Amino acid sequence: MALTPSNMLEIDTEAPSFSLPDVVSGKIFQLEDFKEKKVLLVMFICNHCPYVLHVNEALVRLGQDYLSKSVGIVAISSNNVEKYPQDSPEKMKQIAMELGYSFPYLYDESQAVAKAYDAACTPDFYVFDAERKLKYRGRLCPSRPNSDVPVTGEDLRAAIDAVLKDTKVNPIQYPSMGCNIKWK
Repeated sequence: MALTPSNMLEIDTEAPSFSLPDVVSGKIFQLEDFKEKKVLLVMFICNHCPYVLHVNEALVRLGQDYLSKSVGIVAISSNNVEKYPQDSPEKMKQIAMELGYSFPYLYDESQAVAKAYDAACTPDFYVFDAERKLKYRGRLCPSRPNSDVPVTGEDLRAAIDAVLKDTKVNPIQYPSMGCNIKWK
């Protein structure tokens, strides 16, 4: 398990476009589908990464807490499923349904979307404002597997709340840490 930090895309970067299938519904989701939302959270996750497994319950709570508050949320898996079959769309669907993801879980087979976002690890989080300018990128919170630090989601939640309130997001942002995206 190699610990990889996120690349920390530059603040105010415009959200890269995407058009990806949701593994549960089969629907194609695009960036434009969230144009009515004040905030867009894009998460790069996967099924097998211990860092994602560690925060999965917090991701479910994020969906429960924010989807009714003008926050669009999408999770994207970009891993090479030939080498990591546990991240296949079929297994993604199973995980999404078992955990009760209330947000789309999108499959980035070509890995083009992960590259456009300069995603490096799972989990990797990006918060965009209504103009789809990046306001936060980095970690969910300080917790890591096998640490005594509880999973609160405090860093990510503070960023989402700030964008919802039209206030400045804390400029001190820490990289997410996790498994590297499994590139082809």
